[in-house]
Amino acid sequence: MTQDCAAAAATAAPAPPAPPRRWWGLAVLGLAQLMILLDATIVNVALPSMQRDLGMSDAARPWAITSYTLAFGGLLLLAGRIADLVGRKRVFLTGLAGFAVASAAGGAAPGSGTLFAARALQGVFAALLAASALALITTTFPDLRERRRAIAIFGALGGAGGALGVTLGGVLTETAGWRWCLYVNVLFAGAALAGSVLMPPDTAPRTRGRLDIPGALLACGGLTLLVYGFSAAENSGWTGRPVVAALSTGLVLLLLFAFWLRKARTPLLPPRLLRDRARVAALVAGACLMAAQLSLSLFLTFHLQTVLGWSAARTGLGFLPLSVVTTLTATQLGTRLLPRLGARVMMVSGLCVAASGLWWLSRLTVHADYASGILPGLALFGMGMGATFLALMTTATSNLPPEDSGIASAALNSAQQVGGSIGSAVFNTVAAGAAAGFAAPHRTSLLHGFTTAVRWPLVGLLLAALAAAVLARPRTAHAGR
Repeated sequence: MTQDCAAAAATAAPAPPAPPRRWWGLAVLGLAQLMILLDATIVNVALPSMQRDLGMSDAARPWAITSYTLAFGGLLLLAGRIADLVGRKRVFLTGLAGFAVASAAGGAAPGSGTLFAARALQGVFAALLAASALALITTTFPDLRERRRAIAIFGALGGAGGALGVTLGGVLTETAGWRWCLYVNVLFAGAALAGSVLMPPDTAPRTRGRLDIPGALLACGGLTLLVYGFSAAENSGWTGRPVVAALSTGLVLLLLFAFWLRKARTPLLPPRLLRDRARVAALVAGACLMAAQLSLSLFLTFHLQTVLGWSAARTGLGFLPLSVVTTLTATQLGTRLLPRLGARVMMVSGLCVAASGLWWLSRLTVHADYASGILPGLALFGMGMGATFLALMTTATSNLPPEDSGIASAALNSAQQVGGSIGSAVFNTVAAGAAAGFAAPHRTSLLHGFTTAVRWPLVGLLLAALAAAVLARPRTAHAGR
């Protein structure tokens, strides 16, 4: 019988009593998760309007996205350890309040400089939110069955957030203006803050010791440079000096960070977390799945608007099936299959199903309609994503002490953020190159670029499935920690 390591541990020791208002707390945490990932894509649709109204140059336009992703991806590990040191709920509420203020500042920005600064602040507070939210779920739901259900809902909201961001961004841009793509976060954060009054207290033990400042500088600097390098590659190419300098320096800093972890008394990322092979498989799966999700978002946004000629609002609505299928799969199917099949089987099968969705989309032609050409691929990808999210989130946060819950969730979020940056950079670069080298009418060459580029995240998903099959093997009964 296949079982998770966490399942074996849960049957060995009785779980502590569950907080009475834990499901209300999940609603607040899920709303924050939806807001974070929705914000990562909602601005994409509004970029042309932003550029026109604020007078941005083409060279400056990507910073509306990059300023957010740099701060978010670079500070996640630091935010996770801060949450473990000072309290997850305190960090979560700080992140909510700060995200609301930064979103309001971005919506009211009189110029591009103010907008970029506000987006960077959004990234800072999003890191605090992401690092503490999943940690609060793992400590608030001690019962394994309830935790699986809570993580399924949380993961489904996260997976749906990216797709809903495109939908909401298109509708808001056409009906209310691009500024409401930022103002809407104030409404989400305000509702979450109001609901947080009824959240259960954070009673999980905190990490003792001091913050690892050298480790934080090395990790945050390395991750920030990696995210910047991959983002800059979309415009400068892989051989551009800024790209090569950022990527090489980022890798050096992360290698130094890995060396420092062996010497630090209280390391920012405890090495014991990475000794669990199943957790490493979950981090790899999270990175590849996020790369595929963002690539799919870019692919469909461009295809529906430039090849099929859809409006921004109609394009956004075209993503709704992905959100629905992801949510239903995670909450209805995943929670039933995970206890029976185990995380390893769920990750491998989910990644393969998601890859089959990308394969379907890679066969699109300019004459394919939405119902028969695009919808089946969206449904397959959504099913795979819903199944994989639940398994990888459970694996990444299981088999560890409560005082490490913040840094474990931050490690997963960091892997996803870096994976997303790599995925979008590779997709855009390959798509542009393939389209430029294909002698055909404009729409046909664009579609050729998209379908060529989507094969890269497809291969990434299959490699992640192989890694999960090899690394996430259940431990034998006599294996030690």
